[in-house]
Amino acid sequence: MDTLILGLPVAYYIAMIAKVLVAFVFVLLTVAYATYAERKIIGHMQVRLGPMRTGWHGLLQPIADGLKLFFKEEVIPAQSSKFAFLLAPLVALIPAFIAFAVIPFGETIEVAGYKVPLQIAAVYDPAGDRILDVNVGVLYILGMASLGVYGVVLAGWSSNSKYSLLGGLRASAQMVSYELAAGLAIVAVFMLSESLSLQKIVADQAGFAWYAFKQPLAFVIFFICSLAEINRTPFDLPEAETELVSGFITEYSSMKYAMFFMAEYANMVTVCAVTTTLFLGGWHGPAFLPGWVWFIAKVYFLIFVCMWIRATYPRYRYDQLMRLGWKVFLPLTLLNVVVTGIVVTLLK
Repeated sequence: MDTLILGLPVAYYIAMIAKVLVAFVFVLLTVAYATYAERKIIGHMQVRLGPMRTGWHGLLQPIADGLKLFFKEEVIPAQSSKFAFLLAPLVALIPAFIAFAVIPFGETIEVAGYKVPLQIAAVYDPAGDRILDVNVGVLYILGMASLGVYGVVLAGWSSNSKYSLLGGLRASAQMVSYELAAGLAIVAVFMLSESLSLQKIVADQAGFAWYAFKQPLAFVIFFICSLAEINRTPFDLPEAETELVSGFITEYSSMKYAMFFMAEYANMVTVCAVTTTLFLGGWHGPAFLPGWVWFIAKVYFLIFVCMWIRATYPRYRYDQLMRLGWKVFLPLTLLNVVVTGIVVTLLK
C-alpha cells in the first residue's frame, strides 16, 4: 500500500517535484544552447560557419564559455555601490526563471491514479474534475517581467559609470514604453477568452482555433513589444556597444556578467513560451505527438524567429524606438481593443 502524505501518495509528490525539475532543466539547457544556436544561425545567414572548434561543429562551445567565465577574475569597481552591484544580476535572473511557473506546457498526465497537470503552479481537483491554476497567470507573468528591469536599472546605477547609468535609464524608459503596448495587445485575448487563466486561454484554442488567427495584429505587436522589453536586437539600446561600450553591464565580469546573459536568454525563452500560450494554442497540436512536444516545437520556432530578426535588422535609433512604441504601437493596440470589444458585443 502506498504511503500517503496529506491524503496523497508519495508518487504524486515525486511527480510534482519532477515537473519542476524538468521545466527548470529545460529552460537552463535552452538558455545554454540558445547562445550556440544564435551564433551558428546568424553565422550561416551571413555566409560563415560560426563556432566550429570546441567539440563537433562547436557543440561544446557553451560549456567552454561557462567554464571560462566561471574562472575569470572578478572585478568590482572601487567606487561602486557594492551591495546593489552584487544584487543586480540576481534581480535580473530570478524573475526570468520563475515566470515560467504559470505556463502550461502539456496535457494532464496520470500518476498513481491521480492526474498531474504539466504546469508548475497547478493541481488537479478530482471533486470538480478540473485543473486549479493561478487564475491571474497573465498578470503574474507581466509582474515578473516588470521586476526584471529593476536588475538592469540597479546595475546601471550601482556601477558608478556614465555608460552603465545611460544603459540603465534607457532600459527603464524602454520597458515603460513597450509594457503599455504589450499589455493592451493581450487585453484583446482576455476579451475573447473571458479569463486571465492560462489553462482556460489554452483550452479555448484547441483544434487550431489559435488567437494568432483571430488577433493577428495583437500577436505581432505583442511579440515585437516583448523583444523590446527583453532588450533583444533591434531594441538592444541599453547595451548598444557602438555607443555605450556595453551599456549597463560595462563594469561586470566573471559569473555576474554571465548571469546577465543568462537572464537575457531565459527572458527570450519565457517570452516565446508566453506567446505560444497566448496566441499559438499552447501545447495543442495534432494528436500523433504528445502536447509537450508541440509546445517545445512552437517555442523553438519563435526563438529561431528572434535570432532571424537579430541577423536581419539593424539597431533602432533611440528616437525611432520611442516613436514606434508611443506613436505606432500604442494607438494600434487601443484601436484593436475597441474593435474587438465591438465585435465581441455584436456576436453575443
